[in-house]
Amino acid sequence: MGMLRGVPRTVRLLAFGAFLNAVVSFTFVYLFVYLTGPRGLSVAQAGLISGIGGIGLVAGNFTGGWFGDRYGHRRMLLAGACASGAALVTLPLLPVAALYAVLPLAQYAAGVVRAANAALVAVSVPEGGRRRSFALSRFASNGGFTVGPPLGALIAGQYSYGWLFLADGLGTLLFAAYAAAILPARGTAHTKPAHDPGAPGLWQELRARPAVMVLLGAIVCVDLVYRQQYSTLPVFLADHGFDAQFYGWLIAINGGVILLLELPAAHALRSRAPLSIVGAGLLLVGLGYAVLIPGAGVLFAVTMMLSLTAGEILYKTTATAYVADQAPAHAQGRFQSLYAGASISGQVLAPPLGGALYVASPALLWPVCAAVACGAGMAVLAARRPAFASRASTAARTCPPPGLSAPAAPAAGGAPGQAGRTPRPETGSPAHRPGG
Repeated sequence: MGMLRGVPRTVRLLAFGAFLNAVVSFTFVYLFVYLTGPRGLSVAQAGLISGIGGIGLVAGNFTGGWFGDRYGHRRMLLAGACASGAALVTLPLLPVAALYAVLPLAQYAAGVVRAANAALVAVSVPEGGRRRSFALSRFASNGGFTVGPPLGALIAGQYSYGWLFLADGLGTLLFAAYAAAILPARGTAHTKPAHDPGAPGLWQELRARPAVMVLLGAIVCVDLVYRQQYSTLPVFLADHGFDAQFYGWLIAINGGVILLLELPAAHALRSRAPLSIVGAGLLLVGLGYAVLIPGAGVLFAVTMMLSLTAGEILYKTTATAYVADQAPAHAQGRFQSLYAGASISGQVLAPPLGGALYVASPALLWPVCAAVACGAGMAVLAARRPAFASRASTAARTCPPPGLSAPAAPAAGGAPGQAGRTPRPETGSPAHRPGG
């Protein structure tokens, strides 16, 4: 397959493992039903436990890369998968009080796995080829999540919800064994800790890359908006006379189009300026929600979902690869953790904030969502300006690479992705385009 040419074997094997793990990762879909059904908890209790678990997931995404840089990304992937799998296997046997501690632990470990997996992809691929590698990883995960929920429904119907946690836990442990087999145990970037006490700190590296900081802030904003499709959107549709089946078809459109087009899009746009693609994607997310302002007709809803999906295809893979390309080698895991945490923050923030706004003023929800996403897109497009690049270059020149006693002048067109390198501005020339 031409579009996968140049994707390293390690990334392909990791993508296959991610697919298998995603197939059995169905407990989060049925967690609320399990808590309010077989466990007999109130909606408030189930919401609290689910919310605490979501906080654990976000925290794992934000901190997993720090552990990976310090101890090795392979080690953290295996530790996280083992901890998450073991917790899920035992969860159906635990008393309700223990769920408040064990579920966040399982989710935290799952977040560490997600951050470590992204860092492993980043260190496996040289700059310039990461978009297709990240697109393949997303394709594999999305494919697994497409298969997983129906399989989970079958297991729960034929047996019980407890079997879902057993299958998820055992599958995660098998994923750990698979990852241990395919990733070399020593002597590679997967295993060598990147921690260097003499290297610039994370905040110093981020200040040297203002465009990355703008992008991370924009991703937090757009994820808050993007995930309204899983919280307030079904309520909005129900209030306008649409049943759950129609909502299910909308979500199916999203998944189907992503599986069909994300890999080809990443291949076709691989030489385009990344921030331009990300900015356009965020604008499409905003425009998608703007379509709902007049009402909730079938045409409006389908158009909204197509615009939202096109935006997702453009921004998610490209943004992940851009952050990886901008990261110094000693902080690759932490940069990926920042992006992973930003890109999943809406899982915790979107339901309460969107729900509160919808209750207070239903007519304001979609205009606010459109404004937030479009504002994020404009901010990313503005980050292409030379002012951002000159600030980055100046800051980077004051931060010599580890091991050098004085700042070293970068060679023209030098390879980014190394510790202490000068972040390059985004231009129209592929030779000077990060992640192009």
